[in-house]
Amino acid sequence: MLLVIDVGNTTTVIGIYEGAELKRHWRLMSERHTSDELGIYLLNLLSISGIDAGGIDGAIFSSVVPSLDSALREGLEEYLGVSPVKVTAELDLGLEIAYSPRHEVGADRLVNSVAGRARYGAPLVVVDFGTAITLDILDKDGAYIGGAIAPGLVTGMEALFGRTAKLPQVSLVPPGSVIGNNTIGSIQAGIMFGNAGLVDRLVRRTWKELGQRTEVVATGGHSPEMASLSETITRVDQWLALEGLRLIFDRNRPECP
Repeated sequence: MLLVIDVGNTTTVIGIYEGAELKRHWRLMSERHTSDELGIYLLNLLSISGIDAGGIDGAIFSSVVPSLDSALREGLEEYLGVSPVKVTAELDLGLEIAYSPRHEVGADRLVNSVAGRARYGAPLVVVDFGTAITLDILDKDGAYIGGAIAPGLVTGMEALFGRTAKLPQVSLVPPGSVIGNNTIGSIQAGIMFGNAGLVDRLVRRTWKELGQRTEVVATGGHSPEMASLSETITRVDQWLALEGLRLIFDRNRPECP
């Protein structure tokens, strides 16, 4: 079995593959841990899910939190006995990267693009609703040509609350109307409809520059809610990053000693 881990600034997504089948998946808060804590945490997670840790014979991770990389690698080696592959732009991705410098492309954007092209073809727009809202663009030849980055929903909400004394915390769910008739409804309308409009504007400008419409795939924790408000998102695939990790591992599988 293959263990895949996508470490984000806010959440970490973990999956277990048996062949090409995603058997289990989890979305957890990203926190700073030692290698021992991470190893024990993973063992407990596997145990309560009924998965034999001894059956894990490969691992791969992508990360946008460099301070966690060494602890994660050491924890996997010490407690699961696997040496993980780390996703970088220098791996064999099966994807042309037309971005300069290529090492600046986030690993999360690479795994989404690899899986997006494999599942939905090209040209393609992948929208990831995470700590940031990112748009990743593949041209008609399937090359990664760049995209856009904007503050994420939670990031924007925290910035708003951090500078206003009286506004209440709200849940990020689509309101019934863009015209909020109370404070909570007004905040939800501004954040949810506002970010849906931001994405739609960026997608339409992308279509104009590409000279054609594309599929638009949404991923990330808030993708279902945002897709329900968007006029351009055509698909939701919450576990897209995990599939990208599996595909990249298959192309860069370590040789057995």
